[in-house]
Amino acid sequence: MPRLVRLYIVQSAIGFAMAAVFVGLLLGLNVANLWHLVTHTSAGPLAVFLLWLFNGIVFSGVQFGIAVMRMASPEGSGGGGRLRPAPLRAPGRATSPVAVPVEADRPSR
Repeated sequence: MPRLVRLYIVQSAIGFAMAAVFVGLLLGLNVANLWHLVTHTSAGPLAVFLLWLFNGIVFSGVQFGIAVMRMASPEGSGGGGRLRPAPLRAPGRATSPVAVPVEADRPSR
């Protein structure tokens, strides 16, 4: 398995585990009376699952983004400097600008 795919799967699993802890804390601390709402309705388990799923998607995306950003080389390790712009020259073409006449559809005010 490629390293990047393995990194994505591991970071997604960590993100979903963090979402499970987060949802558990939400229910355990009874934020916005969620425990009562979830336990006293027939759609409660579905609501908990969806809360975990959507928070898991967000947490895993953030976790993967942090992991990718941490893979960068440390600052001051070289590789910097001034970039020179690429020449705008096509093979066999002149490098001087060419005026192109353009007619207006209607007169401007």
